Amino acid sequence: MSIPRTLLGLLEDEPSYGYTLKQRYDELFARTKNLAFGQVYSTLARLERDGFASVVGVESGEGPERRRYAITDDGVVELDTWIRTPEPATSFAQSVLFVKTTLALLSGRSPSDVLDAQRRVHLARMRELTASRAESDDVQLLAVDYEIAHLDADLRWIEETGHRLEQRRGSRRARGRS
Repeated sequence: MSIPRTLLGLLEDEPSYGYTLKQRYDELFARTKNLAFGQVYSTLARLERDGFASVVGVESGEGPERRRYAITDDGVVELDTWIRTPEPATSFAQSVLFVKTTLALLSGRSPSDVLDAQRRVHLARMRELTASRAESDDVQLLAVDYEIAHLDADLRWIEETGHRLEQRRGSRRARGRS
């Protein structure tokens, strides 16, 4: 995910402080790992440097100065270009699950054990997400449906891979007996 462009998208709605942007990002997009404060502020500094965001207000208080950021016209063009540009189909081609399964196979470990364990985790997560649908608003529902679709695709891959590996193992055993 492009954190700089995502923050630009959040700034497009209204000028915000870094703290507010982090909260909003975490609420909308950080389903498993929250965004670090340091990453928010370093990203805002780069967006400002590159002319995509600007400081529109500074508040002094007991702590550090609070800077309020807004998206610039160049930032709107950058965001619009990014939103309208499709992601390469290959950007989703490698997952940790694929790597673990491949390494298990190459190392003589059981890829079936990897696939079975992941299947259990995926199914449990799908049950949680399905149950959460009833209380979800439109934005949350988009995220839930997106995650379920990806889990479903992973589960299909797990089933197909497990079946294919079992078939190959069976044919190797049959050849070994002849």
